[in-house]
Amino acid sequence: MSHRRNTPLLAAAATAALALAGLATQSAYGGGEQPKARSAGTFELNENANLHLTSKHGFTLNEQGQATGTVKGRIYVHLTIVSSSRVTAEMNIYPSNGSITAKGSAAYHRGHSSASFSGSLSVVRGTGAYSHAHGTGLSQSGTIQRSNDAVSVHVSGRASD
Repeated sequence: MSHRRNTPLLAAAATAALALAGLATQSAYGGGEQPKARSAGTFELNENANLHLTSKHGFTLNEQGQATGTVKGRIYVHLTIVSSSRVTAEMNIYPSNGSITAKGSAAYHRGHSSASFSGSLSVVRGTGAYSHAHGTGLSQSGTIQRSNDAVSVHVSGRASD
């Protein structure tokens, strides 16, 4: 059976992610096919997203884009620079059959033309088909282009539903 139905993400997300953000698009099954019920289990997450800046408030970048990987959907990431060496992230991903929210923190390194971050992320809630999703110790990493504040993010690790 497929492990995509209740895969939390990223996304994400979520990344960012990331920072965290919201998503809305086609389910990982595509084309309206409904996922089949299955027993709870553990699965691997592997999410990527290239995001663009939607707004900036102080040291918080609000980003959105499309997540690809285990869970596909629109992703929103709120990345906050909390010090010269740390960022916090909230990621929301919206596949067609629910949502997943994750939060985390990461080390932050500022370079000349870009900055990078790397740290951990935990799924804090889900809705719909993802209402039982959870995961701690997920890995998040990414880059921020200083010229336009665009963010790319990668999230990976084990999650459960």
